Amino acid sequence: MRKAVILFNLGGPDKLESVEPFLFNLFNDPAILNLPTILRYPLAKLISNRRAPIAKKIYKEIGGSSPILKLTQEQSLALEDKLNSTDDASEYKCFVVMRCWHPRAEDVIKKVIKYEPDEIILMPLYPQYSAATSGSSIKEWKDVCKKNNFNIKTNTICCYPTDDNFILAHKNIILNKIKSLDNFKLIFSAHGLPEKNIKKGDPYQWQVEQSVNKIIKTLKIKDLDWVLSYQSRVGPLKWIGPSTEDIIIENSKLGKHIILVPIAFVSEHSETLVELDIEYKELADKNGCKNYTRVPALGTNENFIKAMSELIIKKEEYNFDNKLYPPKIHCPNNFKKCPCLNYE
Repeated sequence: MRKAVILFNLGGPDKLESVEPFLFNLFNDPAILNLPTILRYPLAKLISNRRAPIAKKIYKEIGGSSPILKLTQEQSLALEDKLNSTDDASEYKCFVVMRCWHPRAEDVIKKVIKYEPDEIILMPLYPQYSAATSGSSIKEWKDVCKKNNFNIKTNTICCYPTDDNFILAHKNIILNKIKSLDNFKLIFSAHGLPEKNIKKGDPYQWQVEQSVNKIIKTLKIKDLDWVLSYQSRVGPLKWIGPSTEDIIIENSKLGKHIILVPIAFVSEHSETLVELDIEYKELADKNGCKNYTRVPALGTNENFIKAMSELIIKKEEYNFDNKLYPPKIHCPNNFKKCPCLNYE
C-alpha cells in the first residue's frame, strides 16, 4: 500500500526579494487576519509593505534567506527512511508543504497525484495545535484537494504535545545542556498568540503547557528553576504571557545562567537563529546574564523522527472517527477550535 505523508510547516523567504511576498501570504491568511477578503487583502498588502524593511534586516543576519525549507526537507528524508525501514507492509513517500512560501500546497498536490497513493496522512510540524498554524495548513490542503477533485482516503495527526518520544527528545537535549551547571534558569519559549485567540477556544497555550509539564516531570530534577514564556509579540493586541523578553531581563539581573528551550519550534528559522540567538542574547548580556545558552530545535533528532514515525504507523491506536487522530490527551471541551472536538 502506498502512503503519502504531507509535512506542513510555515516556510520562509528564499531570498531578500521574497520577504515582502512571504509576509503578504502570511497576513493574507484568514486564520491570521480574520476579515472579509475585500478588507484583508489590502490590509495584508499594507502590513507586509511596512514590515518588509525590518524583516529584510533580520534575514540579512542569517545570510539573506530562511533555512527552514532545507531543514524541513532533511526531516522529510529522515522520516521517510524511518517509515520505510519500520513498516514492511507499506511504502511511504514524504512531501513538504509550506503555508506561506514555496513549495505551496497547489504545487505539491501535482506530485502527490502523480505518486498515486492509496492513503494520505497529514502531519503538521507543529507539535501543539493552533488554528493559525496546523489548522490553516490542513484547511488549505483540503481546499486544494477539492479544487483538484482529488478524493483519496486522508487521515490527520493533528498534534502530539505529550508524545513520549517527542518529550524524550527534549529531555535528552536539555540534560546535555544543563549538566554540571548550577544557578541557572530553564526558560521554555514558545511563539505567542493574541489573548483573544485563546479566549475564542484555541487550544495552543494549553497544549504548550502540557508539553512543558511533562518534560519537567520526565527530567526528575529536584527544585528545578523553570518557567514557560512566549515570544515574537507584534502589534497592539494583548498577547499571552509572560513574555520571554521580560523573563530574560528579570533573571539576567539576578546573575543567573539562562538556558532557553524553543518548545514549539522543531526547525531552525529566523525566530530561533535571530530572535533567540542574537536579539535575546544581547538582551541577556545587557542585563548582566553570566551565560546564555540556547537549546537547539529538534530537527532530525532520532527520538523526534521516531515520534512522528510511530504516530503515523500506529495511528489506528488513536482511532477517532477514522479520519482524525488526536494525541493520547484530549483538549478540555472549552477549546472549541480543537479539531478533535465536534465544533467546527
